[in-house]
Amino acid sequence: MASGESSAESAVTPGAVRVALLGCGTVGTEVVRLITEQADDLTARVGAPVELAGVAVRRPHRHPWLTETHGHLVTTDAAALATRDDVDAVVEVIGGIEPVRGWLLAALAAGKSVVTANKALLAEDGPTLAEAADASGADLYYEAAVAGAIPLLRPLRESLAGDRITRVAGIVNGTSNFILSAMSSGGTSYADALEEATRLGYAEADPSADVDGYDAASKAAILASLAFHTRITASDVHREGMRGVSAADVAAARRLGCTIKLLAICERVVDEAPDGSVAESVSARVYPAMVPDSHPLAGVDGAFNAVFVEAEAAGQLMFYGQGAGGAPTASAVLGDLVAVARNRTGGGRSPRESAYADLPVRPIGEVPTRYHVDLEVADREGVLATIAGAFAKQGVSIAAVRQTGGVFGAADGDPGQARLTVVTHSAPEAALSATVSALLELDIVPGVAGVLRVEGLGRAVAALGMGE
Repeated sequence: MASGESSAESAVTPGAVRVALLGCGTVGTEVVRLITEQADDLTARVGAPVELAGVAVRRPHRHPWLTETHGHLVTTDAAALATRDDVDAVVEVIGGIEPVRGWLLAALAAGKSVVTANKALLAEDGPTLAEAADASGADLYYEAAVAGAIPLLRPLRESLAGDRITRVAGIVNGTSNFILSAMSSGGTSYADALEEATRLGYAEADPSADVDGYDAASKAAILASLAFHTRITASDVHREGMRGVSAADVAAARRLGCTIKLLAICERVVDEAPDGSVAESVSARVYPAMVPDSHPLAGVDGAFNAVFVEAEAAGQLMFYGQGAGGAPTASAVLGDLVAVARNRTGGGRSPRESAYADLPVRPIGEVPTRYHVDLEVADREGVLATIAGAFAKQGVSIAAVRQTGGVFGAADGDPGQARLTVVTHSAPEAALSATVSALLELDIVPGVAGVLRVEGLGRAVAALGMGE
């Protein structure tokens, strides 16, 4: 059956909240299961039955279980299903930008509430969806878009609405965290860890969205928008992936008492001028960085996610759990769906978009951070002084230095080589980047073996050691 419309409408229960499901992959399958198996509980929690009105899939033949058990609900016309008269809420778990954006905007314009897990769409055009929901009085929920089953967005939008959030930072991509955890605990290479992640189903055949930071950047944009009441898009987020992280980098982090994680960091930056005036901006960035082993994020292994939220009154809060997967993500979707259904039956609205602050985005070059730099240097007298001078010229202070290998006075005038590891104090990103570029121009520096940021994440990192 192409649409299943007549059969679906004939089965309508009076007073039921009718749900259109767009997409039935890993997450959608679990949504169908939960709605079906927990029907009685959902009715009790909502005060009315929650029923599937239809399920839109592109190729029904690829979902034999669905056509066998819910064949009368299956349709290939997602656009028609999303705006059908007997539909109260639309749940979207397809992903991507188009044509999904058009379907959801049409649904909202028709007064249908929307629950979506689509982080890419929200990060690119969330305000348009929010405006459409406001215009029609419909709900817009998207808890599942960030950190899977972890209740994170609702606390930011509601529980902490009376507080002033200063930082949201953490691990929001399970695939990258699985790979880095494997490299750290097993000493495996990036390629081997990626292969294992693919075999276990954590990584897609094309892992670019995960390992190149696109997925985390979309989530960072959503988090920053909610935390700082400012419209932030994925293009506003500075993004660096983790493909370049090597086993040598992992070993260097271990010597420093750190672990490497791909972090999403969103911060409220406050600058005070000499005249006492204050200017605020937002920094949103994604990159691999060394995290002190003393910080709870360093112990988050495997495909788990963890996010730290810092607020002026609430202090530090940590959210931890399964960040991906069919069942965990479906749990977040169902939580949103229950909220929509309760609003439909009892009266109420989802929280409106809050973008009143409209803070500017801080350029990455102005963001202060710390660097860990591994240099190959000529092993001769005066090298350390020259290296220190290059850092000083850019206004970057050195916190610690360690040299390995090399012996002065090598034969035939050949100075040989040594390895120099430098950890800096906090300095603007632009100054640190310029320092690395200047080092590469020195004849005493054959190469820079590795550059990684060191993030304290609210904790002091000055005491990081440089011992073996």
